[in-house]
Amino acid sequence: MLNLIGTYECKVDAKGRLMLPQAFKKQLATVLQDGFVLKRAVFQKCLELYPMAEWNALSQKVNKLNRFNKKNDEFIRRFNAGVKLVEMDSSGRILISKDLHAFAQTKKEIVVNAAINVLEIWDKELYEKAIDDAALDFADLAEEVMGDQNEEPDGIS
Repeated sequence: MLNLIGTYECKVDAKGRLMLPQAFKKQLATVLQDGFVLKRAVFQKCLELYPMAEWNALSQKVNKLNRFNKKNDEFIRRFNAGVKLVEMDSSGRILISKDLHAFAQTKKEIVVNAAINVLEIWDKELYEKAIDDAALDFADLAEEVMGDQNEEPDGIS
């Protein structure tokens, strides 16, 4: 499993291509040849770039859903809406389709943010707003998500 680290500001060219930061290219070196899946995020107005192995692992979970359950069927359809296979070109760029640019409201200034095993691709202004908005309740969220008092302490602080 990948453990990507970093947040970088980038630019998208006039054709919609994003040059991935060198730091991410190094971290992804072992999986570059396999390609990626680019999709809409579920909870935010950003895109998610999955290395193929990470996408396949997630797809296995989704494939276990019963399509004869209406909610499952609707979830699968929405989850896969706009999903694109992408490869890095010889210059180290990925092409973001117009429909995905429209969904994420991306302009020229982009932020690429590591989210453990995937990369988030944000419009810079929307990213900064999301971070600012989340800062207000992050301490409460951290306590709720990570502060289970029934577990043994592991030194995380």
